[in-house]
Amino acid sequence: MFKLRGMLMGILSGNPKEEPMHYGEVYATWVHLSAAKACVASYETLINHTGDEDLKKLIQDVLEDTCKPEIEEIETLLKDHGVGQPPTPPERPEACLENIPAGARFLDQEIAIKVSGDLAAGLVSCSTVMGQCIREDIAMMYANFHAKKAQLAGKALRLLKDKGWLIPPPLHIDKTDC
Repeated sequence: MFKLRGMLMGILSGNPKEEPMHYGEVYATWVHLSAAKACVASYETLINHTGDEDLKKLIQDVLEDTCKPEIEEIETLLKDHGVGQPPTPPERPEACLENIPAGARFLDQEIAIKVSGDLAAGLVSCSTVMGQCIREDIAMMYANFHAKKAQLAGKALRLLKDKGWLIPPPLHIDKTDC
């Protein structure tokens, strides 16, 4: 018991970058990397369907400020620890919006809601990974990811409201007379 405790204290008391990742950290970062790569491919496709310039800018910001930097950081982390990488989907070509038939096109409102939902899910995912980490550097990396996603989620919410694309659920108003 004491030998194991001493061994753990040695592993966990130095430079976090020299500590091994536990299985949960490996799994969470690998899954995150796989999802981020898929997100890049889907957002490159969605940009082709986007007519609204403000929405197009938001999607480009999500790609440049979250997806691509996260991919780079996580790939480096996993490579440094000898963990194989998930496949990277091919880059999507640019297409002209007018060449996509109207019935086959995603609507701007649908795209904005999807991006907003993805950011919200990303916030939950980052919080979960932060709570599971024993390595401070990985937890802080996810705290930074979380902060960037929160900023972009705020922009997405403002865009949804400004464009009239936000459809709130029914409001609950207490009608009892007490």
